[in-house]
Amino acid sequence: MGLIVAQILTGLANAAALFLVASGLSLIFGVTRIVNFAHGSFYMLGAFIGYSLMQVLPGAIGFWSSVLLAGLLVGVIGVIVELCVLRPVYKAPELFQLVATFGVILVIQDLALMIWGAEDVLGPRAPGLKGIVRIMGEPVPKYDLALIAITPFVLFGLWYLISRTRVGILVRAATQDREMVGALGVNQAWLFTGVFFLGAALAGLGGAVQLPKGGADLLMDFNILAAIFVVVVIGGMGSLPGAYIAAVLISVLNVFGVAYLPQSTLVLMFVVMAVVLTIRPYGLLGREEVVGEHGQVGEPEQPIKPAGVKARIAVALLLLVLALLPLFGSKFATILATDIIIFCLFAASLHFLIGLGGLVSFGHAAFFGGGAYAAALLVSYVNAPMELAFLLAPLCAGMAAVIIGWLCIRLTGVYFAMLTLALAQLLWSLVFQWDEFTGGDDGMVDIWPAEWLSSTTAYFYFTMIVGIGGILFLRHVAHSPFGYALRASRDSARQAEATGINTKRVQWMAFSFAGAMAGVAGALFVFSKGSVFPVELEIARSFDGLIVVFLGGVKTLAGGVVGAAFLELVKDYLTRLEYWRLALGILIIIVVILAPNGIVGSIRKLAQRSGLVKNHYE
Repeated sequence: MGLIVAQILTGLANAAALFLVASGLSLIFGVTRIVNFAHGSFYMLGAFIGYSLMQVLPGAIGFWSSVLLAGLLVGVIGVIVELCVLRPVYKAPELFQLVATFGVILVIQDLALMIWGAEDVLGPRAPGLKGIVRIMGEPVPKYDLALIAITPFVLFGLWYLISRTRVGILVRAATQDREMVGALGVNQAWLFTGVFFLGAALAGLGGAVQLPKGGADLLMDFNILAAIFVVVVIGGMGSLPGAYIAAVLISVLNVFGVAYLPQSTLVLMFVVMAVVLTIRPYGLLGREEVVGEHGQVGEPEQPIKPAGVKARIAVALLLLVLALLPLFGSKFATILATDIIIFCLFAASLHFLIGLGGLVSFGHAAFFGGGAYAAALLVSYVNAPMELAFLLAPLCAGMAAVIIGWLCIRLTGVYFAMLTLALAQLLWSLVFQWDEFTGGDDGMVDIWPAEWLSSTTAYFYFTMIVGIGGILFLRHVAHSPFGYALRASRDSARQAEATGINTKRVQWMAFSFAGAMAGVAGALFVFSKGSVFPVELEIARSFDGLIVVFLGGVKTLAGGVVGAAFLELVKDYLTRLEYWRLALGILIIIVVILAPNGIVGSIRKLAQRSGLVKNHYE
């Protein structure tokens, strides 16, 4: 019994930092509607800044002063990010801001590397709280008990601020109806800035508070990002009590998982989230109206029409240049072009979901990696020829999409996105931990194409035909009756239902179709590289797809393809630099600010203003 009590107390202590960071994210999202990927970076900065201050300010007073100052300084950094990066794109399509926050992540990563170096730092022990206390015979660190005692006061302080002060009333009002708050004469811009300061400060405070328990390192931002999103979604978007309950639930279960079922720790929180969202689609204390249109990208400003003559000529010329690349370009250029085409097909399949269906998936890599692993497993264990494995791979990915889509499609907005992430993580965990079958972390190797496709040039042409053919097929479906039904389901589900369209079935079919097309890209990938590893199913791969879709332009059918090609070409050059993340992050932020409708959308708007384009053609 004593061991169980000690484990519960450890979980409650771990929940302290998690709640601080998650509450900040919940506040920011509730008011500004920003899915802030950079929130984990604020947590990391809080840890590093707190560590530096603790080296200068000794003693107990210095320790706690450093924690508070770290939170305040990170809050100031958050204000700078909000003013310089996010405020210029508040009027951009919803969720477009996540591209900007991804750029902020890259910038902060390299700045932290420059300032604090690549080595991990160990946080100092809290003065006066260095020992242990025995509870029922089991040792419990004094610092853990201090965190457990402090957290309810923080929760009460936030509750009082939000519920009993004028600022809190405005924050709650903005969470429920931003337009009405603006109509009442409230300066929304400064309200957003104040909330962003508070949210970033809470994240920095969480990073500094956990220093005696874990120190600081450059991977902290991504390591906690998934956890804080899970906590916010389980608790209910915008609910601080919900975030606290979810943080406690996740932290305590994780402690018991480490002790009794270590294999579960990779996906335990995602399993909990999937179960909660299945029972309560809007989280434990969330409300349906909080979600509303979150995550939806809205309808195009004008109807998207099939490509005109000029666009078709431009595409034909581009295809001609690609076809001549192996004849006049280097082998490296051919391989790079192959990789770009594959990534463009993956991005186009995700864009089909987001742009036409308004279904923002955070787990689309499950189908890309699923197609790759399906082909690899067929070749390795069934001795299937490459051609048969290539044909069956998208069918396997499509079947996975059918199952995942059936579970997710009844949700909307961020809840839909997070449930796709949870189920994708379950698939990743299966691949990662099933060493005997999938190779685990070592992946699967020697998965090469057939002899007639063994040369770099031959496989390039094969990829060009299949990849570009897949992209054109996606465009064809987008302009079919099914594509128009999907758009109707996105723009006005109620009116679409009134006309006889089964919107949920249409969205489910679109989800399955997009998953199968991502599986085609995965099959092309595994035979081009000759290997596949679990990283192809990870969250980062899904986020890569999201970034390029919004970067290219979510309201244009060419956006995913253009964004993917742009990012891959830029990354190939910038990764040769020492601080390539800093350069890439700044470039992404500049593009987002200068092209708030995406690269393609902004170019089209400029062309329309100059009179070069009169109609909204793809």
